[in-house]
Amino acid sequence: MAPNAKIALITGAGSGIGRATALALLREGYTVVLAGRHAQALEQTAAQAKSDAARALPVVADVSDPASVQRLFEKIKGTFGRLDLLFNNAGTNAPPLPLEDLPLEQWRRVIDVNLTGAFLCTQAAFRLMKEQSPRGGRIINNGSLSAHAPRPNSAPYTAAKHALTGLTKSTALDGRKYDIACGQIDIGNAETEMTARMKQGVLQANGQTTVEPTMDVEHVARAVVYMASLPLDANVLFLTVMATKMPFVGRG
Repeated sequence: MAPNAKIALITGAGSGIGRATALALLREGYTVVLAGRHAQALEQTAAQAKSDAARALPVVADVSDPASVQRLFEKIKGTFGRLDLLFNNAGTNAPPLPLEDLPLEQWRRVIDVNLTGAFLCTQAAFRLMKEQSPRGGRIINNGSLSAHAPRPNSAPYTAAKHALTGLTKSTALDGRKYDIACGQIDIGNAETEMTARMKQGVLQANGQTTVEPTMDVEHVARAVVYMASLPLDANVLFLTVMATKMPFVGRG
């Protein structure tokens, strides 16, 4: 670890927004813990860092599993002794089924990963950040535009993201006394594997299927880097970055 290097943890670092953000933070000089469920994907992220790969630490972890989260944070504490930035990015979705047809286990899986996973990582980060020296750190939650407005047939994902907004606010409030800042980035149509379907068309509220614009995921990564770059006496509480022409503002 380089002297005075900041330590970041990115969940869901094996693909998409997590990968892009991890690579951006590595370029900025951070030491980055790459967390995710698939070792090969994490190793691929590290490999893409090229000369910065020496500051990447892949750790297989499932954020929905409390024991796995505990092991992850024990690894961070044992290796680095501190954590400066947590990006709660790991997420999953359910098939776009009518609400009345959605199996309960699919609802629970989305809530477990997208909401409970963020809570478990936040709780573990609090325990480390409030005791470390210098004290404090920053937590950034990946909220999504679904934290504001649903797509059709998206009840579990939308519910989890709305709830994540509440977790962000509570974390920001409860973290004050420990010098822990918390903010949320709400992302719309970043081009990743998850949004590839936008190019084929997605169901709209009026029942039509429409191709939607996307944006380069690098814009998201740079936004997270900006949020992370602030001193702990300043905070971006909420930031929205989205494809300009996607159907979100107004009636689409």
